[in-house]
Amino acid sequence: MRTGKLSVAKLRQIAEPGRYGDGGCLYLVVAPGGTKQWVARLTIHGRQTDLGLGGISNVTLAEAREETARLRKIARNGGDPRTERSREKLTFSEAARHVYDQLRPTWKNKKHAETWLATLENYAFPSLGRRPIETISTADCLKVLSPIWTEKHETAKRLRQRIATIFDWAKGAGHYPFENPINGIEKALPTVKKSVAHMPALPWRDLPAFICDLQLREGVSARLLEFVILTAARSGEARGAKWSEIDGDSWVVPADRMKRGVEHRVPLSSQAVDVLSQIKGLDADLVFPSPVTTKGIRPMSDAVLMALLRRMGHHSITAHGFRSTFRDWATDVARANREVAEAALSHATGNAIERAYARSDLFERRRELMDAWGRFCLGGAGDVVALVRG
Repeated sequence: MRTGKLSVAKLRQIAEPGRYGDGGCLYLVVAPGGTKQWVARLTIHGRQTDLGLGGISNVTLAEAREETARLRKIARNGGDPRTERSREKLTFSEAARHVYDQLRPTWKNKKHAETWLATLENYAFPSLGRRPIETISTADCLKVLSPIWTEKHETAKRLRQRIATIFDWAKGAGHYPFENPINGIEKALPTVKKSVAHMPALPWRDLPAFICDLQLREGVSARLLEFVILTAARSGEARGAKWSEIDGDSWVVPADRMKRGVEHRVPLSSQAVDVLSQIKGLDADLVFPSPVTTKGIRPMSDAVLMALLRRMGHHSITAHGFRSTFRDWATDVARANREVAEAALSHATGNAIERAYARSDLFERRRELMDAWGRFCLGGAGDVVALVRG
């Protein structure tokens, strides 16, 4: 054991394994692998006991001295510093709620905000919630993830990411002196084969007949679905559409209602404009207001489109699937350039550098495509082959 007052400069120079005293019951312990940890050697109820204070990367020399003095005083007065520290240690649930409160203002998706903490409460808190976070290991995290890793794989992946975020914060804030226990944990979990789930879609050849049937139906939900199809928009974007976003034959969806968080301009075909003219006047703000007004005027729910499709006898397709119908038609029939078709769906294309230089949203070229799509939907498919690549 080496004794003598330590200094910041000396801490950097010490490399040989051993125990180095600073005075006042504080020691620096250097492990054979080079790890340097602070230890307070105290006499607690007549017995010498070592209490770890953390590594030098997280706890400064001044902080180690201050904490040692505090713990020594507790022991001198007949108390047990171990008990006091256990009460003061940050628990996993406390850390999780702190991270949640920090992240919540940055989330645009209300459902994500609601489920972020709920997932932890359901699966992690029962076994980890009350534990001091510095006592939790990879094995503990594995016990949380293993039961649902294959049965509820998507939920388990989200849970793993959220636990990792909590430990990243705890480590940065000095509450967790070890490596993030989630790092590399997948090696101890079974491999789950990924399966691509495509939204059930109507073949493009069947669309004109479908539109003909749809136009025979009255009601806002029918016009909403028709508008969704003619614009190739996501149903949520159309359900939340406002008249203030419509400017003649253009529709500008603000960034806060887009999946990518980027404003999306939609060229409206004459067929789409005709749909709007049929429902104008229902509400001064919302284009497709819900007929249920018990809670005031509000957008229609996604469930009404599913119910409409079922009433029409289509039990194997979804409203979102019409975007796939459009994409297949754009390739097979219109022979549109990939970047034009993807821009119509508000999909990002190319790598980060290519996207940085691609400032145009190809609006006019998309207008040609959407005009042809509108004509095809209503049975006039004769000139769509003019949209060749090049």
